Amino acid sequence: MLFIYRLAIQLYHWGIQLAAFFLPKARMWVDGRKGIWKRLHQKIAKDQDLIWIHCASLGEFEQGRPLIEKLKAQYPHCKIFLSFFSPSGYEIRKEYPLADYIDYLPVDTPHNAKRWIELLQPRLVVFVKYEFWYYYLATLHQKGIPCFLISAIFRPDQSFFKPYGGLFRKMLFHFQHIFVQNARSAQLLRDIGIKNLTISGDTRIDRVIEIPRNAKTFPLVANFAEGHQVIVLGSTWEADEKVFLPFLNHSIATSTKFIIAPHEINPTKLAALESRLRLKVCRYSQAQQATVANYRVLIIDNIGMLSALYQYGQIAYIGGGFGKGIHNTLEPIAFGLPVIFGPKYEKFEEAIRLIERQAAFSIDKPEDFAERLAWLGKAEHYRAASKQAKLFLQENQGATQQIMLKIQAVLGLPN
Repeated sequence: MLFIYRLAIQLYHWGIQLAAFFLPKARMWVDGRKGIWKRLHQKIAKDQDLIWIHCASLGEFEQGRPLIEKLKAQYPHCKIFLSFFSPSGYEIRKEYPLADYIDYLPVDTPHNAKRWIELLQPRLVVFVKYEFWYYYLATLHQKGIPCFLISAIFRPDQSFFKPYGGLFRKMLFHFQHIFVQNARSAQLLRDIGIKNLTISGDTRIDRVIEIPRNAKTFPLVANFAEGHQVIVLGSTWEADEKVFLPFLNHSIATSTKFIIAPHEINPTKLAALESRLRLKVCRYSQAQQATVANYRVLIIDNIGMLSALYQYGQIAYIGGGFGKGIHNTLEPIAFGLPVIFGPKYEKFEEAIRLIERQAAFSIDKPEDFAERLAWLGKAEHYRAASKQAKLFLQENQGATQQIMLKIQAVLGLPN
């Protein structure tokens, strides 16, 4: 099995190098790792208290972020090394100020793992949600360096729980402690003999619960939204547009306004979206304070605003549910917005639980979108959904503190 694993890693590496000739994201993946060993030799100081935190991409970073913030606040002498596997995480967060070092994670080989860990010499390692790299985990285990997995979710269909999954199960035993989001995940781990675990929930909740208190305001958006019901459509893809555009284009006679924040903001896709809208539409970068209120649709053509934009809405639609999976549903519910999304949400614990509370709703087709908005248009339904959204966050905060207590115990740090 280890031979197959090494072969798969090598084939992946060759494949992405080939893809780099054609795909910009693959090219960033390859180019970002060039010169990495030289950078590490130049940057990493010896004899320091370093904690290595690894995230696959941007979503996992948001789960690791509350822990980084708490570590730096309580132990400013500790150095944080933040690593990413994907360019979509690294390129957006490469200037994150609370991490002392930020770089890509080299491909998982015995040589790379040994060299990386000898250079970093971390006191503690944290992997966020997933990313299971055998040689990194095995090397940490051999050297006696404690490694935690946080905000993890497990499902019965994963390789860990299959007859052929011995190598993958072995990786899980290399973690000193695993923090999972739900009881189902905990039971799956217990069934294969893992006892060092805690049901702590999702660290992202500790972050998003702070967003309304610190959210940046945007006077132009406030002017656009003032006096109107606003539906915020966040991180949307073309497949999502096919579901919500019929509703928008039949809303000419109403006063409802819409903020659309597409997941991809390249000019071609933005122009295509505008061409499919019958309502008066303006891009944020082109909007003027004096005239923005005259528009019915505001398209956000930048990255970084979305989490704060929910303060101007009453209902949110979250994209991705007709593709690989939904995007962030926690940010809108932090402002009390009921959430609507597509059918592919089963891998997201918060989505499942929000649906159970009737604070979130899954749809399959344009008619469902219209029906759900009509249902939420009744005041008693809307108030109940909004209340349940806020209660979900209040009742499920605290994961970061549980992880901190374990870190303090393992490293002998003061509380």
